[in-house]
Amino acid sequence: MLAYLFVVLAVLLRVTAGTGAFATYGFSLVGASLLFFGSRMPAKQFWIPASLLIGSDIYLNLRVYHIPLSLDQIVMWSWYLVPCLLGLLLRNRVKPLNVLGAGLGTGLGFFLASNFAVWAFGNIGYAKSFAGLMDCYTKAIPFFRNGIISDVLFSAVLFGIGALVAQTQPDAVESKSATA
Repeated sequence: MLAYLFVVLAVLLRVTAGTGAFATYGFSLVGASLLFFGSRMPAKQFWIPASLLIGSDIYLNLRVYHIPLSLDQIVMWSWYLVPCLLGLLLRNRVKPLNVLGAGLGTGLGFFLASNFAVWAFGNIGYAKSFAGLMDCYTKAIPFFRNGIISDVLFSAVLFGIGALVAQTQPDAVESKSATA
């Protein structure tokens, strides 16, 4: 249940932030929520957060940013499954260094995939050369820094909350069985 809550919060934050500073500077709960979801939920349910985020992308692009959908979106929509798959690697291995590494991997993967997709298929007119690709990556560095910070920070927070909730649940079960 907590995994769904975190994904819904990520979607709501994206949609309500719109074009505000939180949204436009690459600070997001998306990567961490997908990582947590992947670590807690069956792989057959990964389509659920992906669908919610795809819906929010469509809404934001068409209604808020007023830009048409382009082929780079397909790459991004596919990327939504990557943190979920990384989360699979964390199952039964949730330790601070593992969460840190997964958060870093999520942020780095997003940076590499999203900017390659923008360069190759997006609406921004980068030259279709190595120099154009490097220009795309260079211009995205401010977003990369904030993306890494948010993925690592929110991963620590979400997995910390998950650990706290897991520690309180056995106590609740034991106290119920003791009173029965």
